[in-house]
Amino acid sequence: MIELEGVPELIDPVMVAAFEGWNDAGDAASTAVAHLDKEWKGEVFAALDAEDYYDFQVNRPTVWMDGGVRKITWPTTRLSVVRVGGDKPRDLVLVRGIEPSMRWRSFCNELLGFAHELGVELVVVLGALLGDTPHTRPVPVSGVTSDPDLAQRMDLEETKYEGPTGIVGILQEACTHAGVPAVSLWAAVPHYVSQPPNPKATLALLNRLEDLIDIRVPLGELPEDARAWQVGVDQLAAEDSEVAEYVQSLEEARDTAELPEASGEAIAREFERYLRRRDGSGPAGSGGHATADGGDAPPYLRDNPGPRAKPPKPPKPGTDDDEPPED
Repeated sequence: MIELEGVPELIDPVMVAAFEGWNDAGDAASTAVAHLDKEWKGEVFAALDAEDYYDFQVNRPTVWMDGGVRKITWPTTRLSVVRVGGDKPRDLVLVRGIEPSMRWRSFCNELLGFAHELGVELVVVLGALLGDTPHTRPVPVSGVTSDPDLAQRMDLEETKYEGPTGIVGILQEACTHAGVPAVSLWAAVPHYVSQPPNPKATLALLNRLEDLIDIRVPLGELPEDARAWQVGVDQLAAEDSEVAEYVQSLEEARDTAELPEASGEAIAREFERYLRRRDGSGPAGSGGHATADGGDAPPYLRDNPGPRAKPPKPPKPGTDDDEPPED
């Protein structure tokens, strides 16, 4: 039985979920949910029992010191709630954790139990995959659903994917069978620079989420971090002629494929986004990752990807200084 003591009645709630692991190339999806939780000061109200869903030899607990007392943090999935203010306030139920090792159907049923008790109107699951996309171009984000009516109403793709899937695909299908509207948003991360963090992909997911559920997300330092990330990858590519040549081939393929997309409608959408951004109003694991063909790919770019550090700030101007798996 699900106990929700202390959780107030929610306003038009949307559940937004992301899971570390195979569904989360560059940690882009899990970082997006973490950003929402941080910016809106989410309050955790529930955590799934780690014993039920995780193999601790795959996802090991961590030991840490708290005022001289040793404590253990177990891998799990936590739920928090945040309120998006503005003229039309609404609540987000944030689900963030690690892809479970076992009992996926029970895992999804437990999350659906929370969604039912909280009156969730829509479930949005974020994911990121490795793809043949150049880091110099906007990050492709695909929105897919199993519901034909929802696809038409929200301008999404109806999923036709067949092949290996992760917890993102399983949760989306569980929602569909339970009659809960569900959408997956997938960001394509360049496979040649797959190590986390990838703030550019995180930013792209948040922008797509804004459009999907009509909210305004405070982005903080993400745009600057995304710019710094691209500058850093540009420098790495410039140091290796083979990588630079490969990136150029990806750019040419991408530009050729997207040429028909430079339509009046597409330009209008981008201009509307620019106006919204300019307007200050509104509410503020281990293993590989999913690839464009649904397979597994190792988390690599260079032989030594380096530490998972925040990208350096770029110098200020004027100083010297493919088709993704759809479920």
